[in-house]
Amino acid sequence: MSRKDFLKSLGLAGVTMTAAPFVLNCRNDDDNDAGENATIDNSVSTDCVVTNSETEGPFPTKSPSSLVQSNIIGDSTGVPFEINIMHQNVNNNCSALQGVIVDIWHCDKDGNYSEYGGTQMQTTNYTSYHFLRGRQTTDANGKVSYTSIFPGWYDGRATHIHVHVYNSVGTTLLITQIAFPEGSGTAVELVNASSGYRGMSGYTYNSNDNVFSDGTSNEMSVITGSVSAGFVLSHTIKVKA
Repeated sequence: MSRKDFLKSLGLAGVTMTAAPFVLNCRNDDDNDAGENATIDNSVSTDCVVTNSETEGPFPTKSPSSLVQSNIIGDSTGVPFEINIMHQNVNNNCSALQGVIVDIWHCDKDGNYSEYGGTQMQTTNYTSYHFLRGRQTTDANGKVSYTSIFPGWYDGRATHIHVHVYNSVGTTLLITQIAFPEGSGTAVELVNASSGYRGMSGYTYNSNDNVFSDGTSNEMSVITGSVSAGFVLSHTIKVKA
């Protein structure tokens, strides 16, 4: 079964929609540490409502508790990427949510996932690798940060990051995905035009991605930076805790 057919089997019918605008701000302080200086931009969605739930997909982390780490690059290579995710509690007027556990995972520049492979769904065998997967606990500001590489893409899916949020005792609060802005001049376009990435031929845009068929207004990230200096993703996830 192909990845696209797998997603279709989940019963998520594709609906055409308009992607949220992209904000690219090549800051003068690109040489500063991205994690320390990144500013979370909540302009994409200001409503205090729970972020959309999505499938965790066919490649969830098998033993996430063994991957407590903020640097998730591992054996992968690609454009430097800093991921900053804020978490807010809808049950407390969207105040910062401290002490929740956050797992993330995404594909490499070629569209492959670690911990899987050797099958029709992913022919490259990375079953003994654990790159681009990590777990962190939110700080007093509800924030977790990861050092990674910019994700690639694979057939049937737009560029995305998977996120699984648990409370402090391990009960699932939300499984969702983070969407990326698209179009001319966006990070997705610039990165895929750079060395080692797949390019944009055959790319599935958000509007045709079955997983994002319910819209991306509260799943759309803000990305700043450049290919040479690296990119920084900022996003806010809202849960009931």
